[in-house]
Amino acid sequence: MSREEVARQLEWSTSTVFRIETGRSRPQPGNVRTLLELYGVTGAERDGLIQLTREARQLGWWHSFRDVLPNPYEVYIGLEAGASSIRNFEPVVVPGLLQTAYYAREIFRNGPRELDREDVERRVEVRLARQEVLTRDDRPRLWAVIDEAVIHRVVGSVSVMRGQLRHLVESAQQGKTTIQVVPYRAGAHAGTIGAFVILDFLEATDPDVVYVETLAGDMYLEERSDVNRYTLAFERLLAASLHPDDSVQMIERLARTLR
Repeated sequence: MSREEVARQLEWSTSTVFRIETGRSRPQPGNVRTLLELYGVTGAERDGLIQLTREARQLGWWHSFRDVLPNPYEVYIGLEAGASSIRNFEPVVVPGLLQTAYYAREIFRNGPRELDREDVERRVEVRLARQEVLTRDDRPRLWAVIDEAVIHRVVGSVSVMRGQLRHLVESAQQGKTTIQVVPYRAGAHAGTIGAFVILDFLEATDPDVVYVETLAGDMYLEERSDVNRYTLAFERLLAASLHPDDSVQMIERLARTLR
């Protein structure tokens, strides 16, 4: 059905349909209901899409940080906040949801973007606010796989890194958080493609999403074939990793001996 045909049948302007289709305006739930009736969408899928429309009109906590957040990252935070599980692989740094404020500050201060002190502090605030998703009663399941290089790389100072390692140990002792380390002896592994996050959702209307961050722009992959490739890569990383208990023991030993 063409855009012109939709507009004609609903007695809307074609510009109204265009703005909804391209995401240039947030549609009212009533308009979405009308569109779904025209398209023959019923049942759970219809109800889920209408509910998504209602939720999309509510501003998230990150709205107040729009001055320092690029628009694509706002999208990621919203997805992360609604995920039922998060599978994250990081080959270089500690996953953002598990970073301490001191560690995050050093990452932003020495990262690829030129930031002044105020921007650094605002980004640290965002990172800490993101972590509150792990304190909710309906918090997502977090499965973080990190390369051994992550825990050996001293970010900031020895004291900052020791505090970060201890925070990882404490986080792993929480329910619904699993941390595993891919040891050096694993050699080449499926994580040579770089960092990525797989976000899973309970609702049938929300497809799983793979998030990949690059300097050239962030990518969101929703095609089933793409998600399957990254899911397989994550499963192979799990197979190459130490057992969760052994991973925590390795981190604990390094925290004690770090000088």
